[in-house]
Amino acid sequence: MKSKLMIAVSVLALSASLAVASHEGFEGHGRGHGRGKMEARLAEKLNLSDAQKAQWKEMRKAFREENKAFFEQVRQTRKDAHAAKEANDTAALDSLKATMESQRAQMKQLRDAQDQKFVTILTPEQRAQFEQFKAKRAERHHNHDNQ
Repeated sequence: MKSKLMIAVSVLALSASLAVASHEGFEGHGRGHGRGKMEARLAEKLNLSDAQKAQWKEMRKAFREENKAFFEQVRQTRKDAHAAKEANDTAALDSLKATMESQRAQMKQLRDAQDQKFVTILTPEQRAQFEQFKAKRAERHHNHDNQ
């Protein structure tokens, strides 16, 4: 009886450790967590100083606050489009199309403006590196769209 109990406890402990380990492997893959990892990787690649990291963090915080209402509108539009798609409501999807395109264009403008603010805290060398990263990303994005 005692050995069965020990085996059960061992199996339970092993299962728990595997569950924790597998969860750690997926860290950052949930909604919103991937961006933090990308930002950390960019900060590392650009070799940002602690002061630059702090400035960038404040910029991102201010950006989220300034555009909070717009982001909520975008989220709601996406929910509405998803619901229309699930309901196979092509009329609703068609009516949302112009709104979604407008929001996509506005989002691009906001990102571009944010990039322009970001480069102001970079050294000339970092700025050149950042532009290279953006160019490579645009090329990958373009290649992905054409496949």
